[in-house]
Amino acid sequence: MALLITDECINCDVCEPACPNEAISEGDDIYVIDPDLCTECVGHFDEPQCVVICPVDCIPHDPNHVETENDLLAKYKRITGQ
Repeated sequence: MALLITDECINCDVCEPACPNEAISEGDDIYVIDPDLCTECVGHFDEPQCVVICPVDCIPHDPNHVETENDLLAKYKRITGQ
């Protein structure tokens, strides 16, 4: 699954630079994750870096974008051209 940032986000700015796919951007009120770019860091790291670094634990799985590990790996390959 892709991840999403909930309204508990405090706009601390640590998640955006941590994302290797540039899937995180500043939204109107909180940061947002583009599900077309989010691979949960599959292909880059063992765990999602935004989740690891988030100080308020506001980045759960997005139930509207369910994906398997194979789906995420295929997306990683498409994004990176590998």
